[in-house]
This record gives sequence, C-alpha cells and structure tokens, in this order.
Amino acid sequence: MVQPLYYLKETASQTAGPYVHIGCTPNFAGITGVFDKDLGSGALYNEQTRGTRITVRGTVFDGGGYPLKDALVEIWQADDAGFYNSPSETRGAADPHFLGWGRSPGDMDTGEFVFETIKPGRVPFKDGRWMAPHITVWIVARGINLGLQTRLYFPEEETANSEDPVLARIDHKDRIPTLIAKREGENTYRFDIRLQGEGETVFFDI
Repeated sequence: MVQPLYYLKETASQTAGPYVHIGCTPNFAGITGVFDKDLGSGALYNEQTRGTRITVRGTVFDGGGYPLKDALVEIWQADDAGFYNSPSETRGAADPHFLGWGRSPGDMDTGEFVFETIKPGRVPFKDGRWMAPHITVWIVARGINLGLQTRLYFPEEETANSEDPVLARIDHKDRIPTLIAKREGENTYRFDIRLQGEGETVFFDI
C-alpha cells in the first residue's frame, strides 16, 4: 500500500558523539554483559588462516593536526587470494578462517587504532581490471555526520599501485601518497588519516 509522503519522514542526522562506542564497542566503553567481546575486535585471523600476518597502526588527525581520540575505525578486505568473506562473492571460496572485517576504537589517550590482519590479494575492478592489494577503511567520530571511507594501499606494491583503476581516477596525483601506508618493520604498517588541512587523506564518495 502506498503511504502518504508525510507518513515516513526522514530521520534527522546527528553526529556520532560518544554513543558510537557505547553501541559498537560496549566493552571498550565499560559496559559489560552485552557481548563476550566487542564485535570486530581482536585478530582477523587464526592459526589456520592463509597469508602473511600484518599489523596496521594509525591515528586519525583533525584539521588542526591533533589526534582524534574518540574515533572508531572499521576495515574490510579480501583474503590473501583476493576473495571476500561475503555472500556476494561469486568468483571463488574465501578463506573460511579469515574474518575479513574488523573494528578498532582509537586509544582514548593517544588516538591510535590497531588491526591484526593479513595482507590481502588483488581483486578485480567492476570492469575486470585488477586493483592493487588494499584495505577499505571507514571512520566515524564526533563531528562526522556520515562515515568517511578511504583505502589503504601498500608501499611495496609499486607496480600494482600504478595499474590500480581507482588510484588512476584521482586527478591530483600528489594526493595519492595519502593512501599509501608507511612500512614500520617487516610486517607492520602505519596509516595515519588526516581529516582536513595539509596532507588531507583522499576520501571516496561511495
């Protein structure tokens, strides 16, 4: 049955405020008994997971260059063979021992987020061209009405990065480095996210 236009009105948008941690990471916020552990917390892999184990660390900075200490960061990615742990994955079977999704609240003192994951494989773009190994990153925090989406690429994948159809769409090539993580040690990467100002991270309208 068709409803009158005034029947279902748009809900007013609001910033995430402090409530995003209460709803998404209650244990982190000091609210126990909801989940045994916060959804998406901990390593995305187990002992049987295929691929190279990596650590991703980073901090979300505001326009003034100060760490955003109440940000919540989520990641989505393919497994080491380039398959997603998703019902919509039709190209092949994803690694059943890899979660493919994680959530990390920023440290309330330093603002740093941390993920223990694996390095992803290449996945095809919608036109069939291969994208470089990457991790999709989503950020929400106070003052952000809609979550911000960006990508993390790997510095050692120079050839794949140069062929990536998404990176090729960025008009200002001097901004591409904002999407390339920095290597800190053999299997550790730093990916700082800048919301505004100098070195502002490229965000995608998806």
